[in-house]
Amino acid sequence: MRKSARIVCSRVSWKNRAGYTLENDLVRLVTLTGGGHVAEFRFRSGLNLSTVNPLWLPPWKTIEPYQYKEKKHAKLYGPMETGKTVGSVAGHSICLDYFGSPSPEESKQGLSIHGEAPASLWRATRVSSMAGRAVLEMTVQLPVAGLRFSRQITIREGESVAYFKEKVTNLKKADHFFHWTQHVTLGPPFLHPKDCRTFLPGTKGKTYPHGYEGKELLQFNKEFQWPFAPGISGTKIDISKPLTKRGRGFVASVLLRPDREMAYVAALNTKENLIIGYCFKRTDFPWVAIWEENRARKESPWSGVSETRGLEFGSTPIPLMRREAFANGPLFDTPHFSLVPAKGEKIASYLSFLAPVPKGFVEIRDIEIGNRKIVVIGRDNQGKTVKLKITASGLNV
Repeated sequence: MRKSARIVCSRVSWKNRAGYTLENDLVRLVTLTGGGHVAEFRFRSGLNLSTVNPLWLPPWKTIEPYQYKEKKHAKLYGPMETGKTVGSVAGHSICLDYFGSPSPEESKQGLSIHGEAPASLWRATRVSSMAGRAVLEMTVQLPVAGLRFSRQITIREGESVAYFKEKVTNLKKADHFFHWTQHVTLGPPFLHPKDCRTFLPGTKGKTYPHGYEGKELLQFNKEFQWPFAPGISGTKIDISKPLTKRGRGFVASVLLRPDREMAYVAALNTKENLIIGYCFKRTDFPWVAIWEENRARKESPWSGVSETRGLEFGSTPIPLMRREAFANGPLFDTPHFSLVPAKGEKIASYLSFLAPVPKGFVEIRDIEIGNRKIVVIGRDNQGKTVKLKITASGLNV
């Protein structure tokens, strides 16, 4: 490991999990080798800013996914179909090469929800600090899919931005159709029914076709216009507001505006005066799946205490069994998968940022990518337009 006076990239033990930390003078980001989850992204202490980590920390003790044994862990984390991934999940996960549950036959072969990537051991292939920036690159092999996946995360001195570059390499001699979704999940204390709201440039949406295990907030398989979705009681619900009804949950998918080159998902907490946002190319990730668990699931490990809001931007609208997803075909005349050609590769880049906001800032109206900066356009509680500028010099690299 090499480091400058203010930039660090190094190994870390995070809640008894192996990982790496990227730190500069403003922020700290932690990513885990077990599953590649980005578990923490927050401002450092001593800056007179909120140090809350917006990303979800499960209320149960997590384990490394490669430690999961169904006979030993199914009672605590669930069967192989979900338990291998649920037992190790945290914060921002990757879903690859499918988004949703494995088939019963795939589960018997050791596959868990959302593919091999979030349930495998990742290997650090680059750990460096130099000239005002730190870089971490991690790689994971997906033998069943026949893919290799790598993620490079870079932070720069003086910036509250993390730059992501991901590459999917096809090791097979045939084209491969797959799902590629960033499963960003927010949690308390940042996630709060009164203080938090989520934002994205949405258009049409559709609710999950299979409900929510009998505890649905929304009607099944219904189209809607963002952000108002049809509630189970027949009333419209503004799903930009999280955790509106305890004991309920939902999954819905929203199509991002097709006229945009760059899209985003973001969340604002008005008590913490803090924004977390992700910006990405709309052609790479045209969909956002929204998942909310509001103390609905009583089984272990959920135990009726979990509160989450997933802002899952990706190439696929709804988390379904792969055979169902491909049989359904496109939604709203928009592609529903990614393609990597035989012996080829596909690359996607995006960024995540944190931003403090002035007191009274209540709404995000748009996020733009400018010359060496991110611009958040919003309004305050007096109705006045407010523009926030976040330095992002890596945009020009």
